[in-house]
Amino acid sequence: MLSKILIYAIACWTGFLIMAVELLSGKILAPYFGSSIYVWGAIITVFMLALSLGYLLGGRYSMHNPTIRRLAGILCVASLLVLPIIFFGEPVMDWLFDTIRDPRYGSLAASAFLFFLPTTVAGMVSPYSVRLLTHRHEVSGQNAGTLYFASTLGSAAGTIMASFHLVLWFQLDHIFWGLIAISLALGLPVLLKGDPHEAK
Repeated sequence: MLSKILIYAIACWTGFLIMAVELLSGKILAPYFGSSIYVWGAIITVFMLALSLGYLLGGRYSMHNPTIRRLAGILCVASLLVLPIIFFGEPVMDWLFDTIRDPRYGSLAASAFLFFLPTTVAGMVSPYSVRLLTHRHEVSGQNAGTLYFASTLGSAAGTIMASFHLVLWFQLDHIFWGLIAISLALGLPVLLKGDPHEAK
């Protein structure tokens, strides 16, 4: 039971993380390329491509001795891949703005540079979680449905929190640091110690 709670918690938080980063990406790109439909089209395209690749990789990775420790490791890696956004976001944006003035392709390149990797790794969480939860074929649909419910609920929470509240209370870098800290606080204990009550 404890394992299942942890799996759902990681999936829910990962949904929050993905959508918070996606919403904040618009704030990063806006001073350079604006916030037109072109820019948001580029952002959404990159995130969808990254998630599709993450789903594929997560499904394949789940075929090799899946454990909740590895799931926690995926979350930790995804959160650490947010660090380049904090440290290199501004110089990357300056360089891309000087190199690509067309907001369509400039925003597409910027989104790919800054957000593709963390989103891809975060996307691995859902299919990997489904594999951990599924030990009998007859309940696989129920497990997948409950897991995606938790993940999408987290995504909705991340969307509303990032767009309605966090951007009003904190600077962007502070929000990213908070997302990383919460991800590591959730994932590191499981990664380092494992779970004595593996889901059966």
